[in-house]
Amino acid sequence: MAEANPTSPLIAVIEDEDHLAQGLLFNLQAEGYRTHHEADGDAALAWLLATDEKPSAILLDVMLPGKDGFAIVRALREAQRFTPVLMLTARGRTEDILEGLEAGADDYLPKPFDLNILLIRLKTLLRRMAWQNAPSEPDAAPIEPPQPAEYAFDHRTIRFDTLELVAPNRLTHLTLMEAELLRYFTEREGQIISRKEILEQVWRVHEDTDTRAIDNFIVRLRRYIEDDPANPTHLVTVRGVGYRFLPNPTP
Repeated sequence: MAEANPTSPLIAVIEDEDHLAQGLLFNLQAEGYRTHHEADGDAALAWLLATDEKPSAILLDVMLPGKDGFAIVRALREAQRFTPVLMLTARGRTEDILEGLEAGADDYLPKPFDLNILLIRLKTLLRRMAWQNAPSEPDAAPIEPPQPAEYAFDHRTIRFDTLELVAPNRLTHLTLMEAELLRYFTEREGQIISRKEILEQVWRVHEDTDTRAIDNFIVRLRRYIEDDPANPTHLVTVRGVGYRFLPNPTP
């Protein structure tokens, strides 16, 4: 196999099943990526926090010796490390998907998965990050289909292109999933959005599950956009149904 270009994206594979890890490493290298592998959660987190060359993306298993995948992604976000994370979850464990997204993962893929699907998901994450980091060039062709780069309301601005939410005296970094959910709400101002709709249209979860798990995710978004998160005025609950986004709530 040809040696990867030293400028190629570095992909961290955090997986303790040796046969799966070796298969991922082989195929990623065949695609031209550079790779780094860790099989233990504690060692993986230590490496991710200490390495001088931050990976371009992380493929992160949920079940690991030492710290599990949820703990790792939470620790990374708390340390202000916003490397895209594609979480690998056990088959049928919808609760893993929701917990991973709540912890700060950017995408998920249930096991067993099709390798081509994993590569497509990975390329999507890398393309999105390249789009965010690319310098502004008026004549350059857009990497992504054109969408509004910003949304402003009540002295706040959501920057979808850089995954940031700017509020008075505060800048919040968003995960891809947080930004996508906020975009979904802002594109449907005033409409009632059910929990089931969020699961299916934003997070692509089509299994029966306890949709109340979304409430914890909404609580975090309210901390970002509300003056008083305990008494929200922008992202309000519609009892028994879901939520509604109000950019200009009436007093």
